[in-house]
Amino acid sequence: MGHNLACVSLTSLLLTPCVLSAAATPEPTAAARRAAEVIRREALLPPNGPAGRPLPLASHWNVGSVKGTFEPTHQIELIQRGSHVLPWCAWPNSQLRDDKQRERFLAYYGGLLGLCRALKLPLSMRGTQWEAMLVKKDYRAGPVERWAGVLTPEGERMPKLSPFGAVEPWKDPAKAYVDTPGMRKLQELYPDPPLVLWVSNNEAPDLRWHQMRYSKRYQDKYGPGRSDEFKRKVVSRGWMERYPVMFRAMRAALVSETWKKNLRFVGYGAFGPSHFGRWGAWKQYSLITEEWTSPNWHIWDGGSPSYYTHNWCDNRDHWVWSTQVQSMNWIFQLQEAWRVNPNFWFEVSTWDGNEVKAWLAGRQAADPKKIDKELLKKSKALQYLRDGQDYPPERALGWVQFGLWLLRPRALREFRGHATPLAPVKAYWLQTVKAVDRVHASETLTEFWRRGRLVSNTAHRHPYQEAVPAKYRDVHRWYLLDTSLDPPRPWTHKTNLPVFSLALALGEKGARRWLLYAHSPLADRKAVEITIPGGRKITVDVPRAGAFYVVDEAGKAPAPVDVGA
Repeated sequence: MGHNLACVSLTSLLLTPCVLSAAATPEPTAAARRAAEVIRREALLPPNGPAGRPLPLASHWNVGSVKGTFEPTHQIELIQRGSHVLPWCAWPNSQLRDDKQRERFLAYYGGLLGLCRALKLPLSMRGTQWEAMLVKKDYRAGPVERWAGVLTPEGERMPKLSPFGAVEPWKDPAKAYVDTPGMRKLQELYPDPPLVLWVSNNEAPDLRWHQMRYSKRYQDKYGPGRSDEFKRKVVSRGWMERYPVMFRAMRAALVSETWKKNLRFVGYGAFGPSHFGRWGAWKQYSLITEEWTSPNWHIWDGGSPSYYTHNWCDNRDHWVWSTQVQSMNWIFQLQEAWRVNPNFWFEVSTWDGNEVKAWLAGRQAADPKKIDKELLKKSKALQYLRDGQDYPPERALGWVQFGLWLLRPRALREFRGHATPLAPVKAYWLQTVKAVDRVHASETLTEFWRRGRLVSNTAHRHPYQEAVPAKYRDVHRWYLLDTSLDPPRPWTHKTNLPVFSLALALGEKGARRWLLYAHSPLADRKAVEITIPGGRKITVDVPRAGAFYVVDEAGKAPAPVDVGA
């Protein structure tokens, strides 16, 4: 379960805006013009060029297609005030059959794309899993040689995509999604974007590598008795062959040469396993081989893996089983991705695990210990409440900021379901915007973001060490710094970690400076001693919202970084 969209109909993922009046293009403010120059520059920088790491942008999965959600007017407000936003929008309806549909189209896109065009801003568009159409009813009834799904040993058609299925149909999504009046109108409204990201929800039903017993085509070609490594490899190569066919056809279906040139395909979850080594069977949910940690950077132009405190599993933002600890696995994987594709777009999707209706309903319970079990399954904040904790925006800021500085992605893209109203989650979403804007506003943070080296804590190994392949056993994956509040080792997955801290270094030994970031999920803490490996021990206050300090090797007292309100 990722974006909880698996059961949503295709039409609901396309644009159905509720506003019927045409939206005028607002006059850009001075703040918007200044921010736009920065947004455009950072979005177009290479990941590891002479300028250093590109500064981050804030974006979203909720495209505002339902009244009261993240409508384009909200984005326009953020841009006009000078926030560093990567604009996002819905995939357009394929047809514009009458005046009413055309009016609704312009009401949604007109103001936002007009502002983007005036400011020459990059654009990201949320797409569905385009390839899922290939296992729909029409294809299940078609000729078997055009069946891209699973063909069972009994000759039945299973509605899951197969890495061994027909290749030619993978061109078909181009006509259904790109060669349409809606997409042509979009290119007309904004003919010259400097960058276009098509961000796929990437959750089409497919055959997993450990399910080869269901595939006649696999069995006919390779037979029984193959190793798990072999299965993961041939499944990966099957996807490597098929997805580019779809991407090439979709790009070719565009009418604008500028769009063709500046288009990048980004997949939700199209990255390596954050659960690397967490338990013995983790490879069941991975395509790792001796050749790659993941095939995704051989397939996609970019990935948006999930930095999620999922509501459906028993993780926490204050345990060893946490997003903070788990995502440390992405550091070495990102280096591999860039070796394969130096321009791989690495962004991160974030979610606090709260389905808003359940969250709001559960908060009304007189006794937190007796919150309805079905509501608990849908809200991480209610699980915290049951545990005797609260979940204010400050706690969310500390958590998301740790991931931001650990990973230094191109964008932070928050997830909320397509019908989630903005009002109850706005204070939390604006923490993400704040975390991003701070990097741009502070010269100190900008310097360390671009040039800083993430500090490894070589005193310990990463706590996830189950079934790690020999190739990766000596890869260092631990970046959490030791503190005076650390519990005794050994740790379990449910060990509580009072403080999460990391450091980035600049300069050489003898003249180094470190940027220290630390947050404490459950309570503000005073006088916490933190050890910087190869450096020194310092004592600082650590709030729930997180704090930054600059530490000088010369022995000066840690200096708090002023990041504003």
